[in-house]
Amino acid sequence: MKQSRLMSLVESVANVIVGYGVAVLTQILIFPVFGLHTTLAQNLKMGAVFTVVSIARSYVLRRLFERLRRA
Repeated sequence: MKQSRLMSLVESVANVIVGYGVAVLTQILIFPVFGLHTTLAQNLKMGAVFTVVSIARSYVLRRLFERLRRA
């Protein structure tokens, strides 16, 4: 079954929204172990940057694999 481009984007966004929460929580717990002390606002901003990158990565990879499947 073929997945549309829109549904590829929707799936990627849903996946990354969950990942955003996990990433921010992980940063809050792990950064101090490495001597990195950040505010909650900084953690949320870093998480947002990684989220945008992750959405783009997921979308591009899904479209690449869809193209390979059709070839």
